[in-house]
Amino acid sequence: MTNKIERRVALISGASRGIGDHVAAELFRQGWAVSLGMRNPAMPAWAGSGDAADFVHLAEYDANDTGAEARWVEDAMQCFGRVDAIIANAGIMIPKTVIEAEDEDIDAMLAVNVKAPRRLAKAAWEPLCESGQGRVIILASLSGKRVKSAGSGSYAVSKFAAVALSHAIRQAGFEKGVRATAVCPGFVATDMAAGLTARPAELLTQPADLARIIALLVSLPNEASVAEFAINCQLEESF
Repeated sequence: MTNKIERRVALISGASRGIGDHVAAELFRQGWAVSLGMRNPAMPAWAGSGDAADFVHLAEYDANDTGAEARWVEDAMQCFGRVDAIIANAGIMIPKTVIEAEDEDIDAMLAVNVKAPRRLAKAAWEPLCESGQGRVIILASLSGKRVKSAGSGSYAVSKFAAVALSHAIRQAGFEKGVRATAVCPGFVATDMAAGLTARPAELLTQPADLARIIALLVSLPNEASVAEFAINCQLEESF
């Protein structure tokens, strides 16, 4: 294992574009080292070149590969010697009602939206606890807080589970300094949202703003734990 670096280290899944890319860029800007979980690893433009790029680690990661999380954490530990935060951002949506959906559809969303983040937290548990200020961000959704439409119902099942996962991680690691937050956005200006809403992209929550929120959450002290954080671009009864 390499010597432990002084920078805090975050693992971000789904880091090649959208929310994951913006979160990684924001944390890097704020002085973190980042390990980017991507299906097709490629150095992002924001990493620049020279010595700074030494604090960007690329990992081949597919949330459907049940061994990927352990390999990723091992590689990141070899590179940086520590893991202080995981940002479980990779997710999928199959827009079907719970009646239209087949078991395969539900299984696919649970596999990526719930099981993979749990495996990532499990794989990184020892260094997260060793940090004393380990942070886990589960990218859930407002669909994990309410079922807004029939078509989002199957997705909501997986995201309700993702919110529960975050609370369960928080319970498991609280005494060891691990803090977990379920981040629950509504529509975010990403490729996924473009296929789900007719609202103009400029009226949706921007990935860069969500990234700033996540950077804040992982920087808070243990005594300022946030269990859930809801973000919305439009007026709703509760969110």
